[in-house]
Amino acid sequence: MTYSIIGSGNVGSALARQFARSGIAVGVANARGPDSIEALEKEFAGYVTAQSLQDAVRADVVILAIPFAAHEAVARAGAPWTGRIVVDAMNTYGVPPEALRGQPSSLVVASAFGGAHVVKSLNQLPAKLLASDPVEHGGRRVMFLAGDDGRAVGVVAKLVGDLGFAPIALGTLAGVGTLLDKGGALILQNLVKQG
Repeated sequence: MTYSIIGSGNVGSALARQFARSGIAVGVANARGPDSIEALEKEFAGYVTAQSLQDAVRADVVILAIPFAAHEAVARAGAPWTGRIVVDAMNTYGVPPEALRGQPSSLVVASAFGGAHVVKSLNQLPAKLLASDPVEHGGRRVMFLAGDDGRAVGVVAKLVGDLGFAPIALGTLAGVGTLLDKGGALILQNLVKQG
């Protein structure tokens, strides 16, 4: 299984740190090109590889850690998406409500990434907390997931667990997606699962 993170800002870098800490190889790309990711690649040598966007979108699991408005350009760059897994780790702060057309943001993302299995996750914590050790007070920091394809949710849940978090699948994108959107009840919740 190959993984990539699209985006090298606060969230993308925090996720790259967790991959490296867990000994899992990941490619990282952004709109500025691989040269702009050299420092991150050097810091986590052996685990983080700077990639072009064209290479990163070919991974089995592609994690979107970009501003919401950029997701359509990434979708076009990687088409066709049939059968691949896209993790929506984006938030919609600053996105006008009409851009979401009254839907959870992940349904908008799923429509852009036709044929992909979209799973909403890795967006609930501030970047600084996301980058820190997920083990806290004898338990593991919770990471929620939502998705419409059981296999894809299982793949992402395993990844989330391998990164050190406690994965909790909530349901479908339409059913629970708004809980994981801007202002949703589960955003910015630092919950720890014991045991």
